[in-house]
Amino acid sequence: MATVLEPPEVVTEEAEAAEAAWGDTTGFLRRPRSTEGFWGWVMTVDHKKLGVLYAATAFVFFIIGGAEALLIRLQLAQPNGHILSANQYNQIFTMHGTTMIFLVIMPMSVGFANYMVPLQIGARDVAFPRMNAFSYWTFLFGGIFLYSSFVFGGAPNGGWFGYAPNTSITGYLPGRGTDFWVFGLLLLGIASTAGAVNLVITIINMRAPGMGLLRMPIFSWMTLVSQLLTVFAMPIITVALFLLMFDRNFGSNFFNPAAGGDPVLWQHLFWLFGHPEVYILILPAMGLVSEILPVFARKPLFGYPVMVFSGIAIGFIGWGVWVHHMFAVGLGPVAVSAFSVSTMFIAVPTGVKIFNWIATLWGGSLRFRTAMLFAIGFIVMFTIGGLSGVTHALSPSDRQQTDTYYVVAHFHYVLFGGSIFGLFGAMYYWWPKIFGRMLNETLGKWHFWLTFIGFNLTFGPMHILGLQGMPRRIYTYDQSLHLGFWNLVATIGAFIIAMAVLVFIYNALVVTPKTALVGADPWDARTLEWSIPSPPPEYNFAEIPTVHSLDDYWHQKYTEDEDGRLVRLPNYEQVRAASDTNVARHGEPVHMPSPSYYPIIAAFGLLVIAYGMILGHNSGINYLISVIGAVIVLGGLYGWGLEPSFEPVELEHAPVEQPALVGAGVGAGAGAPGELGAGAAGALDAGQSSPGETGGLPGGNGGGNGGRREPPGTDGGETPESPSTEGDG
Repeated sequence: MATVLEPPEVVTEEAEAAEAAWGDTTGFLRRPRSTEGFWGWVMTVDHKKLGVLYAATAFVFFIIGGAEALLIRLQLAQPNGHILSANQYNQIFTMHGTTMIFLVIMPMSVGFANYMVPLQIGARDVAFPRMNAFSYWTFLFGGIFLYSSFVFGGAPNGGWFGYAPNTSITGYLPGRGTDFWVFGLLLLGIASTAGAVNLVITIINMRAPGMGLLRMPIFSWMTLVSQLLTVFAMPIITVALFLLMFDRNFGSNFFNPAAGGDPVLWQHLFWLFGHPEVYILILPAMGLVSEILPVFARKPLFGYPVMVFSGIAIGFIGWGVWVHHMFAVGLGPVAVSAFSVSTMFIAVPTGVKIFNWIATLWGGSLRFRTAMLFAIGFIVMFTIGGLSGVTHALSPSDRQQTDTYYVVAHFHYVLFGGSIFGLFGAMYYWWPKIFGRMLNETLGKWHFWLTFIGFNLTFGPMHILGLQGMPRRIYTYDQSLHLGFWNLVATIGAFIIAMAVLVFIYNALVVTPKTALVGADPWDARTLEWSIPSPPPEYNFAEIPTVHSLDDYWHQKYTEDEDGRLVRLPNYEQVRAASDTNVARHGEPVHMPSPSYYPIIAAFGLLVIAYGMILGHNSGINYLISVIGAVIVLGGLYGWGLEPSFEPVELEHAPVEQPALVGAGVGAGAGAPGELGAGAAGALDAGQSSPGETGGLPGGNGGGNGGRREPPGTDGGETPESPSTEGDG
């Protein structure tokens, strides 16, 4: 569609020709037009709205997974607990791990990537907007499918790792819980793969002119590496899940040792996926922290090229360390020795990052805002988790620790102390960009310190419990083991974390909506997303910028004197003011992809197929349900393929006295629909010139040849046309 500032008319010869070719587009192939209200969110293909949907949905699952964690801690708070039965504990334990990995950390990272990566690289949307919507809806339906297992006879109870033959032989784990786990993860794998392909192509092909790979923000770099890992790791667990599904449903024996199968094959497949998955979870958080630290230290990221290549090295070496999860299996001294060395070796690029973060802070003008506190907390907690992880590189030590709470402490320091701390830091950092308002700093610091204290009270004692010999994956323990004290401390810590999350929710939903709007660049930041209004308009950039250096927006505002001290450039105020007025002006069309309902239809068909493979299994009706689901998928894809690439043509438009952005605020994700930043609105009302006003407006997104944005009131010259941002839609 064309997002414009209400031109006198929008009928073009191209649109009239398309109308004649298609005939009446009022049928089912007609693209929806609503960009507001409930249906605007359901049909959206805007990367910003989808990013908000991803992050909000993941946060809901975070609350659910956290509630499950509290039940686990209540059960283990004292010896011989009776809060949960053994089967109930196994269900809660399995769903907690599955939720936090597949429904929280992964999609929340993808949510930030969806929203911020196009803004950071100077694009107007992702490469395939409708595929982006399909990815989100498949993720949502996958999560709903998994949790519906509680209604249909019981949740998965074989552990989030699903070890065979415990899960592959139905006599060991009767019921359909494990089947829900299998098909739920298959749905989530489809969503992750589609989203990963989309982000990779977006980053490679749609960077602004002049933005070479080594001028790209570090978060976009870490997103690229993590999404490439996703593209290659997901097929591995997909193969494992298909084999498990055939064992459970069609009588095959891939993992049944009594029939010649090999249960160790499952461990190889799961952990060959599982260890790259660890870096899929942590690399985006590393990128987030690397964005936050330079802004609040008032200096560039130390060793940017080294940070980039260390991230690539982590992604590459991560494929060669999976066997350290299997040292107790009995693979022999050669395999164990080789993977011990590779596990030690991957600590090198990780250590490089830690030292570079410390060097970024060293000598900086530090501002301890909440985002900065979470970033520093990430460094400390992740370092502790990394050091405890290195001990697992030593096979004799690992064989003693592998089935104890020492390992539970280790991976929570990496994934909660690392990924979750980084994601919370990103929320405080980018909240004003997404919603146009600052999160309250006082409540934010309460949130941080409660989280920091509660986290260390919860997972610090687990190191001690592990060294005392407490096995993991048990639902109770005897008084004679003398493990009650530290388990009680851990339980208290878990409830402090819950209190911290409630403070954040109160801050975000109650306090912050009442605060004043902020400008485009409240942090005086470095990257391109801060050069446009907050919240961003649907089209992101009025004119695609041309990039001349790393942190190009920062260099438009600052330089250094002979002693290396920061000095504002004379046009500092004009550059920051231009960020608030970087919006398209009256009559300037910006071609954007139209909404579509086919992504949600195709995703819903996959959900029906999954239910068909579960429900009515004994009567054979499941195959009919699955066929119906397949028809829905094919129908959705058929409509997707034939859907017109343009909006229905409106033959008449009433003239507009004052230019008003169509759907203003809608592309902002959430916030207040219809609100423009005060600077942008004021500039328009005052008739001030806008970037790109004299230079023409490029027709689209991507790595097109957009001209460099000039300061207001200057002649930007002619801007070459750039490719359309219709992408697949």
